[in-house]
Amino acid sequence: MLNADGDFPMHLNLGRYILTEGRIPLKDVFSHTLAGQPVMQHEWLTCLFYAITERFLGLGGPVLISAILIATSLTLVFKCLQKENKTLLSAVLVILLVSLNSILHWLIRPHLSTFLLLALWMLVLNDLYQEKHQHWWLLPVIMLFWVNLHGGFVAGFLTWFIYGFGVISEKIFNKESACSGLPKEFWRNYLLGGFTAFIASLLNPSGFGLWTGILSHLGNKYLADITYEFQSPNFHEISFWPFMILIGMLVVVIGMTKKPRKFGLLFCTAVWLLMGLYSARHIPLFGIVAAPLLAGGLDEIFENIPLKNKFMTRLGVINTRVREIDSQLKGVFWVVLSIVIAVVGLGLGLRFDAEGQGYVFDPEEFPVEAVDWIEENPQEGKMFNEFLWGGYLQYRLWPEKQVFIDSKADFYGEDFIRIYLQVVNLEEDWETVLDKYQLEWVILQKNSKAAKAIEDDLGWYLVYEDTTALILRKE
Repeated sequence: MLNADGDFPMHLNLGRYILTEGRIPLKDVFSHTLAGQPVMQHEWLTCLFYAITERFLGLGGPVLISAILIATSLTLVFKCLQKENKTLLSAVLVILLVSLNSILHWLIRPHLSTFLLLALWMLVLNDLYQEKHQHWWLLPVIMLFWVNLHGGFVAGFLTWFIYGFGVISEKIFNKESACSGLPKEFWRNYLLGGFTAFIASLLNPSGFGLWTGILSHLGNKYLADITYEFQSPNFHEISFWPFMILIGMLVVVIGMTKKPRKFGLLFCTAVWLLMGLYSARHIPLFGIVAAPLLAGGLDEIFENIPLKNKFMTRLGVINTRVREIDSQLKGVFWVVLSIVIAVVGLGLGLRFDAEGQGYVFDPEEFPVEAVDWIEENPQEGKMFNEFLWGGYLQYRLWPEKQVFIDSKADFYGEDFIRIYLQVVNLEEDWETVLDKYQLEWVILQKNSKAAKAIEDDLGWYLVYEDTTALILRKE
């Protein structure tokens, strides 16, 4: 979770800044290339939580926050499935599939909050539809946190719109469905919840500018094409097979079952499926949205299997026993106990990871040893650095040193990303970039072609090298 990409140390450094300075930086202070330019901080609250827990528990603190977010999201989905369906097997199978699909993005990054908040968002919408609870005010409450925890808050409004569109379509094309018995106050509460949620989304450090910034970033095809997580899933990779299985099961279940389906849920599932096929980062969200539809279908199938079937008879006994045990464990005792054990253990220095190394940055992924050397041998002048190392360099060297670039692609934008790639890909006139930004030294991957060209063609000399990184200085 710590070493999969370069975003986490960047987020942690921002959280440290907010915690130390007591303010959210709305102009860039971490780079020398775009210093002073307006920047959106749509994940500042998550970053602050990272910094607070890191202060008391080290890097294990943010790991614990991430684990709690994942576990809470999956638990919420499972409890809802268990409550809505008669057979435990349907809920278990679906939550296992949802878990396997969400593993793709088990990283220490703010997007984990979107897992939980989308699950809560869908729960509120379904309750409005089923007349269980008409707590429309929960939507703006959720949004108030969502908009400050992660930029994925836009997904909430997309889901809200599609859900409403589905309800309207059901009213028009399926008049005999349950939609004819909509709660009297559904549309009032639906619209009131959506409108107040939009107002709540403006309660962020950048106001309405956050909307325009995120939508312009999402609409930038170039940035989407060069970002791995925005690309379509490759089903030849085993990591995407759970997604393929989930799609297949959903198609089979919809074809085999006769139970009337809520168009709002059906339409949301279809839209998130398309988004998951277009961009792999949406796969976990598709799993969360599709879970009730798949579990309901499986529940109907299992219910219709003859009871004389030995397997189903045994399964029924197990289902009854597990439900009895679960009813005896109601409350938050075991949840709280688990978290307390984790917190105390981390505080005492226990190592919960499989390899027993503790939570550290991998020197094969980040320039750990190179930065150790820089701290003992400070380098004068402006640096050029690897894109994915920008956050780590900030985490270790800021404020003494500012980076050339970090992994905030939405902030740097297409034009500046192209300038960076001009150097690392040795495109035409790449040398002029180093002069334009008055660069004095570079820290790059050891075997990068840009490092070799800077040393051989420009005559910069090597001052440090290890198995991961090298540092070159201008003559």
